[in-house]
Amino acid sequence: MWGVVSLIFLAVGMQRLLQGQFPDPDDALRLVQVRDLLAGQGWFDLHQYRIDPPDGTLMHWSRLVDIPLALVILALSPFVGAPAAETAALIIVPLVTLGAILFVIGRLAWRLFDVDVAGISCLCMALFAPIVFQLQPMRIDHHGWQIFTVVLALWACSLRSAWKGGALAGLAMAVGATISLEILPMVAAFGGILALRWFRDHKDRWWLVGYMQALALGLIAAFFATRGIADLAQHCDVIAPAHLGFFAITAVCTGLIAAAPAIPRLALFGAFGAAGAAGLAFFGLSSPTCLMTPFAALDPLVRDFWYINVLEGRPLWEQKLAYALPSFVQLCIGLFTAIVLAVRSRDWLRQWWIEYSLLLAASILLSLFVWRSAAFAAVIAAIPIGWLATRLLKRLNRARGLAAKLTALGAIVLALLPSSPVAVAELMMPESGNVQTVLVEESSCEIRNQALTLNSLPQGTIFAPLDIGPAILVKSHHAVAATGHHRAEESMRDVILAFTSPEAEARQIVAAHESDYIVICTDLAEPRLFTAANPQGLAAQLVAGEAPDWLEPVEVGGPEEFRVWRVRE
Repeated sequence: MWGVVSLIFLAVGMQRLLQGQFPDPDDALRLVQVRDLLAGQGWFDLHQYRIDPPDGTLMHWSRLVDIPLALVILALSPFVGAPAAETAALIIVPLVTLGAILFVIGRLAWRLFDVDVAGISCLCMALFAPIVFQLQPMRIDHHGWQIFTVVLALWACSLRSAWKGGALAGLAMAVGATISLEILPMVAAFGGILALRWFRDHKDRWWLVGYMQALALGLIAAFFATRGIADLAQHCDVIAPAHLGFFAITAVCTGLIAAAPAIPRLALFGAFGAAGAAGLAFFGLSSPTCLMTPFAALDPLVRDFWYINVLEGRPLWEQKLAYALPSFVQLCIGLFTAIVLAVRSRDWLRQWWIEYSLLLAASILLSLFVWRSAAFAAVIAAIPIGWLATRLLKRLNRARGLAAKLTALGAIVLALLPSSPVAVAELMMPESGNVQTVLVEESSCEIRNQALTLNSLPQGTIFAPLDIGPAILVKSHHAVAATGHHRAEESMRDVILAFTSPEAEARQIVAAHESDYIVICTDLAEPRLFTAANPQGLAAQLVAGEAPDWLEPVEVGGPEEFRVWRVRE
């Protein structure tokens, strides 16, 4: 099934792969970070020096994700050269991540059911849109590895040994949280499930104890292994000393509660509440600003022009519902099936499916508010939907008469391919003649190719919209004033302000960043947003072909939508 799903993913991403187009700007910047590491940048130095030079920008990304990419490139470069090794890594690493996920899901489905359900559950990975996006070739950012940590924790909760299972789940979540804090709700969900086991039977308390101890120790070990002691600031967007203190305190308190004699459930609930309050008190005193979300204090200009337009991090209701709702329906089918399995089961298996349903419900709830988290829910839903699909396929084989077969077939399509009606409708509906803004990978300016032409210009700093900055970094030797990464909030604000300001004010901002060039792709969404915000602003002038006299046009060839100017002294 790994081979089958890998072929499907390769087919889906082949055009992008041949064009060298990353699914997301973060993937391009991840490759830049790995290149810098292999070129000699320090392991603990997470600065991206070509974003807002000369000091650069301190990134919040984890080195853990860089390791497999760097290993593949290092292993293959002596035989095929660095460029080909990078291309191989862009294919191998996502598919190896997929294989690891399928191994765990298949193993767990086989233990719960049989080989047939295991196979269909694995095949479901190719039918879940959130999974396909996060694990396709060239998708090398951190999301695939976080999906793996979720399924590893799920499998750990099925082990027979409370200590081993809890500890493995805790270590998995420690790695996931080190990679990115967006997994913290899932960390809480797994902890809640294991706490329920304790409430149900005092003998099962070691599940939560093992989980909390391994989680705390794993976070501490990963922090010092990947960040060292050079940066002990209380960052809100990555595991910091305040987070380590919170988990250490709650882990110690959990151990103390477990070591004490059994107490009534109400008192146990109070003890957990006191442990959580102690951890929160330390966290709040150590880093009071981090009691808000990392994006709560964003500059209003950055929030309005950038953050709210990063749709994968926004709620379900802000997505293109024609694509998001079928995936959400699929997740709800998985939840309903898990509940049915809980009702049908007995003894320990019923308890398992109750816990499974609660965990799936928590992940679906999370996806409502952060849509890219639907990948966590999808991977959990794969097993119940695999069981349902297996039952429906058997019913289809046994069905007599056209009506019965069509009913079974319709149910299979609804469970496995709920977006089919949308795809059929798109084929049947005529294309709209309205002018639409396009995504980076669809732009006529072909930034992935045109960025290479910038290498013919003397090395300098490019003032460009945020979305095309990573492509410029990965394809050329130039630096950029900013990219869409919130640690560079001040320079992001400057870029937005310059493109939406009159040319005299824009000139001062460009000069403040000592920029040598201005580059835009006129048909992308970002310049259109800038133009709509101020029809007399710099972006509007550049899109209209009316550059101010302090900019000198530079001909580098390529499509008309790709425009370059040199900043006159």
